[in-house]
Amino acid sequence: MATIRRLVLKNFKRFKSLELEFDPELNILVGGNEAGKSSVLQALDIVLSASRSKVESLGLETLFNAECIADFLDGERKIDDLPELLLEVYLDGIDGHHDLDGRNNSKGTDHLGIKMVCKPVDEYTKEIQAILAEKHESFPFEYYGVHFLTFTDEAIFPHKKPLKHLLIDSSQINNEYATREYTRSMYAAHATVVQRNLHGFEYRKAKSKFKDDVFKAMNEALDTYKFDVRTSPKASVETDIIITEGDIPIDSKGKGRQCFIKTEFALRNREHALDVLLLEEPENHLSHVHMHKLIERIRESVKKQLFIATHSSFIATRLNLKKVLILSEENPSRPASLKNLSQGTAEFFMKAPDNNVLELALCKKAILVEGDAEFILMDTLYRNSSEGASTNADGIHVISVDGTSFKRYLELARLLGIKVAAIRDNDGNYQANCVVNYVDFVSDSIQVFADANDARHTFEVCMYQDNKAICDDQFLAGRKTLTVEDYMLKNKTDAAFQLLEKKGADIVAPEYIQQAVAWIRA
Repeated sequence: MATIRRLVLKNFKRFKSLELEFDPELNILVGGNEAGKSSVLQALDIVLSASRSKVESLGLETLFNAECIADFLDGERKIDDLPELLLEVYLDGIDGHHDLDGRNNSKGTDHLGIKMVCKPVDEYTKEIQAILAEKHESFPFEYYGVHFLTFTDEAIFPHKKPLKHLLIDSSQINNEYATREYTRSMYAAHATVVQRNLHGFEYRKAKSKFKDDVFKAMNEALDTYKFDVRTSPKASVETDIIITEGDIPIDSKGKGRQCFIKTEFALRNREHALDVLLLEEPENHLSHVHMHKLIERIRESVKKQLFIATHSSFIATRLNLKKVLILSEENPSRPASLKNLSQGTAEFFMKAPDNNVLELALCKKAILVEGDAEFILMDTLYRNSSEGASTNADGIHVISVDGTSFKRYLELARLLGIKVAAIRDNDGNYQANCVVNYVDFVSDSIQVFADANDARHTFEVCMYQDNKAICDDQFLAGRKTLTVEDYMLKNKTDAAFQLLEKKGADIVAPEYIQQAVAWIRA
């Protein structure tokens, strides 16, 4: 099976440099809104398309890294220092393509691969020098050439691409051009060259027959000018076909259904169909039911390599966290991989209820809490323990975690170097549950906080004992059988809401929570 092993980018969009190693089956790209997930898919699409017209339609000024352009314009502006744009795709599993196997790549090693190089055209040296001498802020993009080459530096063209690929961007799901390109790509993937030639011939023949049979009488009544049917490449079988479901064109369906159909159709296993499928945020427009169905289709897919850019924890965890690549907004050149996550933790999150895995994976600091009551009150307790600071202002994410899941989240935090304060109940045995239990996880970046007094076994007990007057004032009225403490234990979420709304400014955080706040802020 033809697959992509590696992508190398130089001066492409937000990446001055980037190198990504890929899994031969599934790659899940996650990151913030400006982390570059879409840029990675776009880079793959550009190189695999080997289409200069695609690059020209996008515009070099949108593809070049803005920082490298600014650095050049602020520097000495020597023509030899003009930045070049490089996209390299290293390939595996392609037999009989010796023209792809060479050393003309940034690694200087023998490998199968193709690349796009964008650099100044030598013939325009004088013109470029004149522009650079003017010292204005315009960059000479117009004098750059775009070259698609193999690693032997032989030219490569769209009709000789080494593998078949398709990009499905859910944000363009209703775009007429994108829908037409999708249909053409799927047609090319499912029809052999012989079939396409036959279809084209029969389509032109049918058009000619239509003209002769239907327009004949009308045209005979005309003299100089007559009606005909377009037979140019812009009106061929590939431009005129559509995809239907139940005889209804898919572009007449809702966005969610279109997104699902296009992805599901592309995932179907055909021997000569797609090698690589690129999915841009497939969760967009999908209901929860269709999301489940889509994940099942992806799991069942074979004989193709998948790249999925997503913001969805559900997609990332249900498919396989070990296949996740994390792109950083702060450090674009240093992606992180979860391939070293334990299989047990990856399988746990596949089965666990909805979780906040990506929220943890994409943050720098987090407070893990054990239940809804702690989550509801944590920002207030944080503010009251830090002279008015807030978790949002300090860039700290509060994540509610089931008590049995703490170690799974801490393993992820340890792998990614995230600073985490885990706040939990001691459940009546502080030493066993909160010290010994986490001895393999506690480090300079991970600490576990709980009340050391075994009698103060849960958050509600600690809150009541440290805020007795406030809690009695709020909950004592009307109590006949339950004590206030018992009421808070039996109605944890409701009690937390009431304290937040009525007494938020006055409540005091238990000491172990104050310690957690001080540590995470340090």
